[in-house]
Amino acid sequence: MKRILILAIGLSIAGSWAQQQSETKKIEWLLGTWETKTSKGNLYETWIRKSNTEFQGKSYYLKQKDTILFETVRLIEKEKKLHYIVSVKNQNNEQSVDFASKPMKDPASLVFENLQHDFPQTITYKKVGRDSLFAEISGIMNGKMARQAFPMKKIQ
Repeated sequence: MKRILILAIGLSIAGSWAQQQSETKKIEWLLGTWETKTSKGNLYETWIRKSNTEFQGKSYYLKQKDTILFETVRLIEKEKKLHYIVSVKNQNNEQSVDFASKPMKDPASLVFENLQHDFPQTITYKKVGRDSLFAEISGIMNGKMARQAFPMKKIQ
């Protein structure tokens, strides 16, 4: 009987730990520096772990020897959801915009939505391989569906 009780307690603790595993732990594949080439120059996105429940990211262009910061992002776990809180230079009166994650069925795919935002309303990241991902912003712009894709390679 004692063995069953000890086993039950052990399983309960293990189950509790698994439920408490942070959402950010599931998406550690996002950490690092990613690159894509655009008509404006090379675009980089760098993600670091700030804490057990927060990643910080920044997007920037390298044009010749200049680094031009494009946006900063806080990816925060709140109430079992991830929140993609982005600040884009010269947009939204310099205020950040919060995009909440949709439920993750596949930890290699992230979808964030804010249907009240002008554009984009959806931000998607999809891990394609060990060193590549596909990012996309999409939504309604000027009454029509619009998309902008960013195939990225991990460089660090």
